[in-house]
Amino acid sequence: MKLVAAKVPVSTVWTSPDAPRDIDAPATAARPDVAAWAKSMDTETRLGLHGRTLTQLLFAEPVLVRSERDGWSEIVAPWQPSSQDELGYPGWVPSSHLGELPGSASAPVAIAVPTASLTAEPGGAALTELSFGTVLASIEHADGYTRVATPDDGSGWLADDVLRSVEDPATPEDRLRLGSMFLGLEYLWGGTSAYGLDCSGLIHTVGRVLGLRTPRDAHDQAAAMEHIPVDEARPGDLYFFGRPGQQVHHVGFVSAEGMLHASETGKKLENAPLTDDRRATLVTAARF
Repeated sequence: MKLVAAKVPVSTVWTSPDAPRDIDAPATAARPDVAAWAKSMDTETRLGLHGRTLTQLLFAEPVLVRSERDGWSEIVAPWQPSSQDELGYPGWVPSSHLGELPGSASAPVAIAVPTASLTAEPGGAALTELSFGTVLASIEHADGYTRVATPDDGSGWLADDVLRSVEDPATPEDRLRLGSMFLGLEYLWGGTSAYGLDCSGLIHTVGRVLGLRTPRDAHDQAAAMEHIPVDEARPGDLYFFGRPGQQVHHVGFVSAEGMLHASETGKKLENAPLTDDRRATLVTAARF
């Protein structure tokens, strides 16, 4: 195996090289346009991603390559813990989406706004747009900007006001504030980016901005976290849902209104009271 990094802003991870459909071409292109891809899909087309997509990699995220064939790489994502593989989340991505690991640096920072422009010089023209949740190692600071290490021995600049140090302490209010930026965003199976999130993707990606290595899937999140009685859950904690005899299938942040979550049922990220069906399937709560 070799260790590389995602060199595109968002790379969707697939169950196999044969999984993408014709409509998914913008997501698998050498220079993927995930925003256009997400916009092109209606509800039925999005539901067709079940059994096709698994998760997403963000820019500069480390990736272990197990094998390659026909322009695709079989990978595991170490930053996305999974019960499927002790090394990280497994799947397939186009090999063109992968490059050399960024050079050594320190003081990791995360993009804490929906999208941010990476520029060649402070305040210059955008090289690319990076998604919320992207974590990069910083090199230097100058006049309100931070230079970060990028794949293939590169670097770029980001405005300080779009960044958060992942080493800063976090509060429950931070989780809700960051998650609330995506209210109304359409649900995307396997989504971990500003262009679409699924329920566990919301939890995982918010956690990444706050310096937490959170499992990727809801049932793994439930298994890894400290459980608390449901009636003791406070805003910023987590609710987990499952049906009798089945594994946890849904998760959301506890909120004053009820729950902040990416709802496949409602097709959008919402902050709303628990429905009767949700209450019937609420199995446990947990604290970050």
